[in-house]
Amino acid sequence: MDRFYQAAAGVLISVVLGIFLSREGKEMTLVLSLVVCCMVFAVVAGYLKPVLELLGNLRQMGNLQNEMLQIMLKAAGIGLISEISVLICNDAGNAALGKVLQILTTITLLWLAIPLVNSLLELLQQIMGEV
Repeated sequence: MDRFYQAAAGVLISVVLGIFLSREGKEMTLVLSLVVCCMVFAVVAGYLKPVLELLGNLRQMGNLQNEMLQIMLKAAGIGLISEISVLICNDAGNAALGKVLQILTTITLLWLAIPLVNSLLELLQQIMGEV
């Protein structure tokens, strides 16, 4: 939890610094935001290991296929990266690119879900065939 508090403090300090840097130009504020985002990603990476271990245990207990679990993890990662990227686009004053990125993310997640939907349909067909 200490890393979380340190990262949160770093984010808040960067917000204050960003206010002062915005007087100099928007470019420096954007660079500061990108650096802080990278710092937060480094903190997040440390928290992911136990989460991945838990998911591995759930996979074994529930007899889940690796591919299905990978799809769910990819979808979560895509969603998080997209959200941060959209916020950076908005901060940079380019909301149109942020919206396009949201559309791209939605379509990518739908494409990524195709194997899950196909598995669900196969399961439904098996259930209906057994009735």
